[in-house]
Amino acid sequence: MSSFIAKKLDMFFEETQTLMVKKHPTQTRRYGRVMAVIRRRIEAEGERLWRLEDFADLPFTAVAQALSRLTRDGRLERLSKGVYYSTRQTTFGKSRPNPAAMQKLASRRKSVFPSGISAANLLGFTTQTARKGEVATSALSLPRKLVGETIVHTRRPEAWAGLSDTDAALLDFLRRAGRTSELSPEETIRRTISLLSEDGHFERFVKIAPTEPPRVRAMLGAIGQQMGKNPSVLKRLRQHLNPFSRFDFGLLAGLRYARNWQARERS
Repeated sequence: MSSFIAKKLDMFFEETQTLMVKKHPTQTRRYGRVMAVIRRRIEAEGERLWRLEDFADLPFTAVAQALSRLTRDGRLERLSKGVYYSTRQTTFGKSRPNPAAMQKLASRRKSVFPSGISAANLLGFTTQTARKGEVATSALSLPRKLVGETIVHTRRPEAWAGLSDTDAALLDFLRRAGRTSELSPEETIRRTISLLSEDGHFERFVKIAPTEPPRVRAMLGAIGQQMGKNPSVLKRLRQHLNPFSRFDFGLLAGLRYARNWQARERS
C-alpha cells in the first residue's frame, strides 16, 4: 500500500473518530477502551513487530484506528499493510526492526521459503551460511521493509504454496542442479536420492512437476528411475520433455540414468 493511500486511511479514521464522538458517545468510549488495551499491550511487550491479527480479540475497526493513531503519535512505525513496529529509544536514536524477526514475519504473511545456500544448509548439503539471506516466494514481491537486503526470488509456481520448507528447499536445490552443495558429486547424489525417498517427497514432486522447468522434470525422472519407481510415473515426467533438448544436471550429472533423461555430456 502506498504512503498516499495510508495517509488517506489515516484521514478517514480521524474523520470517523470525530463523527463517533459527536453521534455515538458509547462507541467513542468503547474505542477509548480498545486504545487503552492496545497501548498497554504494546508498552508491556517493548520492542517488537505487531500485526492486526495480534489483536483479533478486539473490534477490527477500533484496532485499525488505534494503530493508525499510535503511528501518527510516533509510538509505532508502519512497515507495510497491517504490520507495525514498536520502537524503543537508544543512544543512537530509535531502534530498528530485527531483520531475522522481520523475515520470519514475512514468511508467515506469504508463501516464503529458503533458497540458495539457506536451502542447501537446511537439507544438509552445506554448513555454510550466506552473508545475505535468500528466499523464494510465489508472490510477485515482498515488502522491502520486511525482508531488508534479503535476495528474493519471486514468481515461484502457485503449487509451492502448499509445500513445507523442506519440500521447497529441495525443489530449489534441484532447480540449481545441486550447485549449492559442498559435498562431492557422489555424496550429493546419494543425499539427494535419500531425501527424495523420505516422507513422500518424490510423489509430491511428481504431482507438481508440470509447473517446474523441464530440467527439473528431467532430473526427477533420472532420480526416479534410479530409485526404481513405477514406469508409468516416469512416463508422466517424460511426456512433456522436448526430445531434442539437453539439460544441465550440474552436480547431479553422475546419476546412473542421466543420459536417458537428456542430460548434457559432462566436459
